[in-house]
Amino acid sequence: MVPTLDTGNNAWLLASAALVLLMTPGVAFFYGGMVRRKSVLNMMMMSFSAMGVVGIVYVLWGYSMSFSPNVAGGLFGDPATAFGMKGLFPEGVNADGIETVANSVLSGSGVSSMAFVAFQLTFAIITVALISGSVADRMKFSTWLVFSGVWVTLVYFPMAHMVWGGGLLSGWENGIAAKLFGTTDGVASVAPIDFAGGTVVHINAGVAGLMLALLLGKRRGFGKEPMRPHNVPYTMLGAALLWFGWFGFNAGSAGAANGLAGLAWLNTSTATSAAMLGWLAVEMIRDKHATGVGAASGVVAGLVAITPAAGALSPVGAIALGLVAGVICALAVGLKYRLGYDDSLDVVGVHLVGGIIGTVGIGFLGTDTGLFYGGGGKQLVVQIVIAACAIVFSAVLTTVIGLALKYTMGLRADEENEADGLDITVHGESAYDTEGSVGSGGSGGTLAGRPKPTSSSARDGEESSKEEVNA
Repeated sequence: MVPTLDTGNNAWLLASAALVLLMTPGVAFFYGGMVRRKSVLNMMMMSFSAMGVVGIVYVLWGYSMSFSPNVAGGLFGDPATAFGMKGLFPEGVNADGIETVANSVLSGSGVSSMAFVAFQLTFAIITVALISGSVADRMKFSTWLVFSGVWVTLVYFPMAHMVWGGGLLSGWENGIAAKLFGTTDGVASVAPIDFAGGTVVHINAGVAGLMLALLLGKRRGFGKEPMRPHNVPYTMLGAALLWFGWFGFNAGSAGAANGLAGLAWLNTSTATSAAMLGWLAVEMIRDKHATGVGAASGVVAGLVAITPAAGALSPVGAIALGLVAGVICALAVGLKYRLGYDDSLDVVGVHLVGGIIGTVGIGFLGTDTGLFYGGGGKQLVVQIVIAACAIVFSAVLTTVIGLALKYTMGLRADEENEADGLDITVHGESAYDTEGSVGSGGSGGTLAGRPKPTSSSARDGEESSKEEVNA
């Protein structure tokens, strides 16, 4: 019997997709506020361009690689099966004139294939956008565009298939979890849990950001001169948009407007609140200040950590997980200074570390199989193994892609462009008009009608920005 369309569940998934899509402009504001003023537009353009590149690629072959039948031993789905949405529509009408759904992963919930594709598309977009925080101020924009398309194809789509599409990191009978603890009724006896993307999104993006940061090298003056956020309200606005959109990210991953969605919503809220307080506690004890950037970063750390666990924990467990994530991520962001890598906007300290905490934390706090709830240690072992596999897979392939681009297109912006700021030199625009050009001649803050600034003038503007922030 062909399932009928459930208009409520379909509407919930479409609304959730819209919420998740809003998160990428949220990332643009979050990151844009954290960089120096001479590169804010470039930072925001990296998020917006991810929407453009991935938005097309996903419809052509991305969905098919993520959710089509296994090829290559479960590493990815067949790109040809649903290429260009082939075979996914139209849905149809049954003999009673009732609309039906077909070929949908969530057909059992009455969700149409197009709604499910729309929802998953937004996840792919934001994962790429998250990586950009590690390469702020110094990556060639043209290379970023190519990297976005290649990385999402070779790393994100396979990872999504392995975890959510029935591949190696799922409960598939031939997957890694089944090899560890056997099968029951044709599936892994202890199936991995990644409710909304701890491995697929956050560990994946965090590792990719680390690899790119290492390949690019440090920003000019890193560790020697202050590189403070130029607009803290932007960063806090971005965090607010992310928190709002994340309810679609997690609650939407229930696949229906049901009780599980309600649990995921509540867990998302409580974990995030606890993480923010945990981060601020670290700042107050260590630095004697509770900062706006710290509050915003704590929010994101909590959202990241609860993502894989949103449907597996109790609200009290979510509070505990969020508090741990806030404290550990606050401490982890300082590792780049000790270890000497330049992860510009702390993608590693927040997304990689937070993703690991959330993924592994399920093994302790999961209400059905967690160690603290009498479930033994098997779930914990499985969660550690899938997190480790995600780290290795993303690290190896991102490094290969990065090296290929480095020796063909080049990864890093020209030294002069980097010194002057990528907004003017790459995009021909300035985020803040300081010459009164708005309203005279229609230049609106772009290069039109005014000379390109020299390196010294750009640095003078940067110092002025620092003085404003300090004030």
